[in-house]
Amino acid sequence: MLAIRSLFDRLEDLCEGAVAVDMEARVAWINDKYARKVGLDDARAALGRPIEEIIPHSALREVARSGKPIVVDIMPLGAEHVVVTRLPLRDEQGHLAGAIGFVLYERVDGLKPVMAKLQQLQARLQAAERELADNRRARYSLAAFLGTSAPANEVKRQARRAAQLDATVLLCGETGTGKELLAHAIHHVSPRAARPFVSVNAAAIPEALLEAELFGVAPGAYTGADRRGRDGKFKLADGGTLFLDEVGDMPMALQPKLLRVLQEQEIEPLGANRLLRLDVRVIAASSFDLGQRVAEGRFRADLYYRLAVLALRLPPLRERLDDLPLLVEHLLEDIGARMGQAVDIDAHGLALLQQHDWPGNVRELRNTLERALLQSDTPHLSAAHVAASLPAPKPGAMPLPTERPVAATTDAAVQPLADALLTAERLAISAALEAHGGSKVAAARALGISRAALYQKLSAHRMG
Repeated sequence: MLAIRSLFDRLEDLCEGAVAVDMEARVAWINDKYARKVGLDDARAALGRPIEEIIPHSALREVARSGKPIVVDIMPLGAEHVVVTRLPLRDEQGHLAGAIGFVLYERVDGLKPVMAKLQQLQARLQAAERELADNRRARYSLAAFLGTSAPANEVKRQARRAAQLDATVLLCGETGTGKELLAHAIHHVSPRAARPFVSVNAAAIPEALLEAELFGVAPGAYTGADRRGRDGKFKLADGGTLFLDEVGDMPMALQPKLLRVLQEQEIEPLGANRLLRLDVRVIAASSFDLGQRVAEGRFRADLYYRLAVLALRLPPLRERLDDLPLLVEHLLEDIGARMGQAVDIDAHGLALLQQHDWPGNVRELRNTLERALLQSDTPHLSAAHVAASLPAPKPGAMPLPTERPVAATTDAAVQPLADALLTAERLAISAALEAHGGSKVAAARALGISRAALYQKLSAHRMG
């Protein structure tokens, strides 16, 4: 005991804190320095208490159990990290009697750069974890699905209903209609909003890698695999939502696995011999007609019906042209913010945009506006800029009607392009109304615009 007491006294001088425990990892001794570090006014208050109550991250229990020292370790202590040494204690017969640990932080000057580097790495790790958590949150709410037209309002109504039912959702719509945005929005207003939102595009991942990406890989599943294994997207989304984009491109061989996840809420990682239970809500999306793919034998019927518990159809932009002015305003605000200046468009340019059928939908609209800005020397878009950015008419397309044959003209007779476009629009509307006996519904359909858009144009041209 005298030798042990002498050792304790020596440690008192050499280190910034020391503590000893018995075989049950109860504190047998702690010096005043360590007591003050852990917030105790009196070191005696720690005696007889489990070491973890005094030092939560202590490993002295393991040293006392195994008899193996931990010569140098870095341990969190409050808001800092300290360098510690842990050694087993033995009695005169060589039997384990406990363990002792002490803090070397300020006495080992050579480790200070290591500690500084550790703290930097820890700060980076925490920042990366926060960024990863942010990336796994829904980025959009339903307010981000812009539009006040009847089709847009109906989609948002169905999305709110789908969010609360917690069932599998299938989003159907052409490319660029906002399927991913709506998936984010459904998660955002669902009871799972605080849990992860994870996206995966089945069409963007090679078939050979898709199974591992979705379901994960067991440790050592194959040569070259990570010995720790790797979690798949389903595991990462546990408790939250998995957005499975372009599900129609999923290989037939993987479709039964996806069906089992939907039915049983279980996954089997690649190379594993056991199933993992999960709680994941799946939102799938497809720009293809999955019903047709089922008929063609390219998609399992049972998976299709399981995905389509709640099916939402997102209307193409040509079916909600009433929303186009609002969409253009929002897109120009976003483009302008990236450019660092305000961007606008005149009425003639907006009218020309409303005549296009937008096969690429909102995505094509954004690309068109960006191209138009490249045609302009100023941040003000006109019909001329828009016309130069829209695709050329397809070969064989019917030309717009004209009042008289086009003849050679002089420069003095040339109209400004904006005026010419407005004239062409008025003539096209007149021709459509005449061809359909004055029926505005039929004329709007023939022109490829909504009835509301036609009424707007009639008013703008003062055509009654």
